[in-house]
Amino acid sequence: MGKKDYQKEHTDTLLDEYVIARYKSHGEIFEILLDPEAVEKYRGGKEVDLVENMPSEKVFSDAKKGEEASHSLLEMVFDTTEIKELAEKILEKGEVQLTTEQRKKRQEQKEREIIDRIVRDSMNPQTNAPHPPQRIENAIREANIHIDPFKPVSKQVEEIVDEIKVLLPLSFEKLTFSVKVRGDMYGKIYGVLKNIGRINEEKWLNDGSWMCKISLPAGAKDEFFEKINEKTKGNVEIEKID
Repeated sequence: MGKKDYQKEHTDTLLDEYVIARYKSHGEIFEILLDPEAVEKYRGGKEVDLVENMPSEKVFSDAKKGEEASHSLLEMVFDTTEIKELAEKILEKGEVQLTTEQRKKRQEQKEREIIDRIVRDSMNPQTNAPHPPQRIENAIREANIHIDPFKPVSKQVEEIVDEIKVLLPLSFEKLTFSVKVRGDMYGKIYGVLKNIGRINEEKWLNDGSWMCKISLPAGAKDEFFEKINEKTKGNVEIEKID
């Protein structure tokens, strides 16, 4: 196998896991390989060390062929050869290139996350129960909604809900419960409660038990009862607070 063939095979393997960020300037092309999750987090405003999320600290003129951009060209266009600054500028000013397969996989993954979030956070006000995932998926299809493979789920959910609520009755009511357990149960359920809702108030009682008030999406009610009863073996007092 020749050097070029090896480089192509190696790059093809990398492109199964990484995406290309491409920036065009001065008639030249500058590309870097990045972890797609890091791209999403960075574009969502989170602090991300892009260099740690690159398979190699290189800027390419053609990433698929493994052809690197010269240092002199980088200095001329970007006024730097520091990889951290180069990565940030290329990602901020350029666009992310996805293969057809990468785009399909990320859109499918993102759609599943969006559907799960809507099912969890909403309910059908006509039945006071969550909509089945398939019903949410059908509404997204009917509304012909485009799923952005990199836009954060929380931002897409807001926009999608606006589109599909004309097709489905949706309520995002919050429910509040008081939860009381023996002191030795505290460690078993605290993480579950934090992950499923928002703890508004908590305190230790004179008898050594612990209690809290928690608000959660109406659609998460069944999951809430199931997980708490599983962790406590039913040794828990739960009351709905109006």
